[in-house]
Parts: sequence; structure tokens; C-alpha cells
Amino acid sequence: MAARLHFTTRYALACIEKKRTVGRMEMLACLRHIHDLARAGQIPAKIASRVEAATGQPVPKVDPRFDFLFDAAQADFVAVDWFASTRHVKGRLAGQPIVLIDSHRFEVSMIFGWVSRTEQIQRTNGRVVGVRRFRKAFITEGRKNSKTTRGSVEGLYMMVGDMEASPEVYCTAVDKKQARTLFNSSKEIGEKSQDIRGRLKIGKFEINHRSRGGIMEAFSGEIKNKDSFNPSCAFVDEYHAHPTSELYDVMESSQGQRAQPLLLVITTAGMDTESPCYKEYEYCKMILEGTVANDRYFIMIRELDKGDDEHNKKNWKKSNPLLMSDPLTAREFKEAHDAAFGSRNPTKVRQFRVKKLNIWVHGNENSYMGQYLVPAPGERLSAWDKCAVSREMFLELTRDRLTVAGWDLSKKIDLTASGNIFLLPNDRLAVCSYGFIPDGAVEGHEQMDKIPYRQWEQDGWLTITEGDVTDYRSVQEYVAFTQKEYGWKVHEIGYDPYNATHAAIEMTDLGYTMVEIAQWMKILSEPTKTFREYVASGKLVHDGSPLLTWAVGNAREIVDTKENIMLSKRKSGDTRRIDPVACILTAMVRLQSLKDADMSGVLGKDWGM
Repeated sequence: MAARLHFTTRYALACIEKKRTVGRMEMLACLRHIHDLARAGQIPAKIASRVEAATGQPVPKVDPRFDFLFDAAQADFVAVDWFASTRHVKGRLAGQPIVLIDSHRFEVSMIFGWVSRTEQIQRTNGRVVGVRRFRKAFITEGRKNSKTTRGSVEGLYMMVGDMEASPEVYCTAVDKKQARTLFNSSKEIGEKSQDIRGRLKIGKFEINHRSRGGIMEAFSGEIKNKDSFNPSCAFVDEYHAHPTSELYDVMESSQGQRAQPLLLVITTAGMDTESPCYKEYEYCKMILEGTVANDRYFIMIRELDKGDDEHNKKNWKKSNPLLMSDPLTAREFKEAHDAAFGSRNPTKVRQFRVKKLNIWVHGNENSYMGQYLVPAPGERLSAWDKCAVSREMFLELTRDRLTVAGWDLSKKIDLTASGNIFLLPNDRLAVCSYGFIPDGAVEGHEQMDKIPYRQWEQDGWLTITEGDVTDYRSVQEYVAFTQKEYGWKVHEIGYDPYNATHAAIEMTDLGYTMVEIAQWMKILSEPTKTFREYVASGKLVHDGSPLLTWAVGNAREIVDTKENIMLSKRKSGDTRRIDPVACILTAMVRLQSLKDADMSGVLGKDWGM
């Protein structure tokens, strides 16, 4: 008789075959598990065939270099047995054993069930098993889905179950109150669980192992002298609220002397897409999507997918598996939804999207285009997304048309961009942008920005130039290419004189009309407002470039006392680049010149090289 599939494989298969309602990121986490089982030689051929049929992509072959395997017994010991040995301490379930719902059992099984083939350690139940594979975990879902409870029980396991000598488990957060939330939950659960209470000495501010020593305690970003810590486990709670990555970095860098350290980030989404948490979130998505590889990092992102109807109850389960599994909490969730959207208060709607639906709001209150980058109530797509057409359609709409180009030639070690604007019938505007970055800077920028520049080059959204600095001749060659291939007729090129004077002189010698655009608020304010108005009214068309969309979301505006606006250039050390949209706004300064030329039909002019 064939062996019964382990729970994790059944769960992953159901998600991949769309028999469970989960978001794309959770489905990719399930697919990663199946692919890793295949790499480890642990997946039956029949299951591999089903996965290939569902995804349309081959399952990997056995990889002898893959040093990990899934230990089902160890996964069940933690996710089932250990959790069942603890008790709920609050609410309707107080006093009952903690039994994880399937979504959370899968998550915990992944973190503790994947182990090394070659390195072993004895665990608390006497079993000799592999050293844990995952050194870090990033968990994000909507509020009130038991992230704190799971973290509390996992923290107690790390004090007892890993058999770590002098374990150090730290509950950290941006402020003391939040840091103590998880610690206090661990303390209460430990006190109510007889076996755990016998192994641990539970105090008001710290927990110690009675025989192996060690400590579990809470601290915030205000605590000094963290460099002396040697955590076996560290929780970074509600990472979205952290203004810097300092606490995360200290916890990560101080684990080097441990055999199997674990850093767990547990958070909901946030409202600041410049935060370290958002950068980590973007990096984690790249791992799940296969853009970058990191076999030591477990990721579970539970969120609504782009284009999902946020008013459809079926979609709420994607970010709220626990709340939507219980009729009472599901009804309370619907009431919160109705109250937020019924209020017609943008702040309440925003809070519901971020905290309940676990959707990052692309831009904070100073965002240039923030309100147009998230769907309005009742809509599936944002105003910006509605303006997108396929690249093929964009080229067809703009072929042989008059255009004004805009240049933002940044430092030669940085991202540079060239943009174009076109007039379309019925007072519509088409815009696009193209980037350039030196090969010598790509690796550093990808690590710092966690943005897939190499993938964007493969997809045709930017060029990676040879060497350590951007050769501005690539920008010049791009302009000539668009004329030859697309028939774009360059009326003018607007440019920021900073870094561009020599390149502008060369282009003038080639017959182009170059227009210096000083980056002053009084010059840029009206074009910047006009561009946003075109988006809001649906009269703008863009080619769906992820590079441009990223830059639009990064853009922040500054406002003077006369309500003039302009985009703020990033501060020193800021990795959120706006050049691909800044070059379009530079071109927008010459919009009236484009209209005048288009009206006069000046198509017999020598358009340059």
C-alpha cells in the first residue's frame, strides 16, 4: 500500500491546483516546497506530474548538491505535538490545547521540518535530526491572525526544544510596549503549560531554562549594547513600523556562533514604501518568484493579489486564513469592512486595506501619486494600472509620432533615464521611460535596492552598460534607435543641466534641439500637476514598464506656501529612485511646445541624426 502523503505535501498540492483559496505568493511558497522536495528526491512521480500539469513548468530533478531534506517527523513534532502541549490563555478558547489551522501548520512545518542532510543535533524528544535549514523567516498576514500566539509558542520551543546550550531568545520591536507583547504572551502560555513550566523559570521580565541557563526577554530599539548578544532566536515584531533596519541588522549579524540560529520577522503591511520592511518584502517576493536564490530564507506572504476585488469575501481568506475560518470572526471582519468603506473616509479605508487586507499602500501621505496607485473603493485596478497597455499596443499608438524626450542623467554610477511624451487624439497623452545603469554598479544596487535590474534588462526596460560608470553615449544611441525602429520624430530633448551639458552639446552637433530645463519648483510645478491630472482623468497611456511604475511609487512631493509642487530628490543613502519618472516630468515642461508643433504639422524638419 502506497505511503500516505504528508500533510505539507497535500496542503501545497491543494494550493497549487487551486483547491484552496490562497494568494499568489502563498502558492509560490507551496510550489517552492514541492520543488525542494523534488531536489531532495522526496516527491513521488505521480505528484510531480500533477504539479507540472497545474503549473505548466517542469519539476526539478534530484540535485545531489542540495544539502537539505524534509523531516516529516520533526515538522509534526513542532507544528502538532509541541503546539498541542501548550494552552490558549485568552478568548473563547482559553484553556484548550493550541491546534494550528492548516495554513499555519504548513508554515510552522516548513520552518522546523526542513533540515540538513549532513549536520545533526539531538532535539528535546531524544531524536537525532538534521540542523535546521532556515536561518530566517519572513511572515506577513492581516492583523488578528495569531501571529503573536504562534511566535510565543515558537519562542518557548526555542528555549526548550532545540537543546541549545544557554539559549538566548529575544522579542524585539520598535518600542517597549510592542516588544513585550510577544514576551508576555510567551510568559502566560508557559505558565499555563505544565510541562514547559517545569523546565523554565518564568519571571516578570525574563524567562530562564532551569538546567541549561539562557534567557528569553524583550527589548526595543532604545536598548543599547546589543552587540554583546548572541541570540539563538530573535523575533522582529511588526517590522513595518521600524524606521531603520538597525535592530534587524544587529539580530542577524550577532547569530554567527550558533549552530542553527533563527531570525523571525512577523508583521503586517505598512504605509511607508521607503521602510526597511518594504525593501525586505520586495526581496522576499523575488525569492519566491525565483529571481534570486536563498535556500536559507523561509517566506510566507499572505496578501490579496493585484486586481483582486477587495469587497469579495472569498478573497479575504488570502490574507486572513484564521479569521475567515471561524463564522464569528468572519462576520466581525465583514462588519469592519462595511464600516470602513461606508464611512467614505480615505484614512479608514486606507487602514482597512493595510491592516486587514495586508496590502502595502504604495506611498505615504507625502506621496506624489499614492492615491492613484491603489484601487479606489469598488475598483480592482488603480488609476495608474488602468492607464497601462501592452508594449506592442503602445508602440503601435506612438509609431511615427512627434515626441519630446526628457533626460535625467544622474551620477555615472547611478540610474539614468530617458523618457518620451506623445500627443494622442482626444487630448490624450502617451508616456514611456527607459533606464541605464552601469554593470559595475548593478550588483551593489540590487543588494541595496533589492530591485531586479538584470531581469528588467532581459525584459527590455533598461540597458546595463559596460564598465563601472554609465556611458551617456548609450542614451544618445537609444534616441537614434527609437527614431529608426519606431519612427519617433524627436521635436526637442529637455534636459537637466546637472551632469548633462557635454552630452547636450554633442546632441546639438548631431542636429537635435536641446532645451535646458532648470530643476526649479516654479518651472516644474505645473507640469508635475498636469501629469498627475492626466493619470487621474484616465487620459494617459503608458507601456506598463515595471521600472517606471516603481519610480512613480517612489516619488515624493514637496509643497511650498503657494501650493507649488515638485518631486523631492532622494536624500543621501536613499535607494528609492525616481529618475524614470523625473525625466518624463522634464519632458512635460515642453508639452505646449509639442502641442504647437503638432498643430502646425512641422513634419518636414530634419529630426536629427
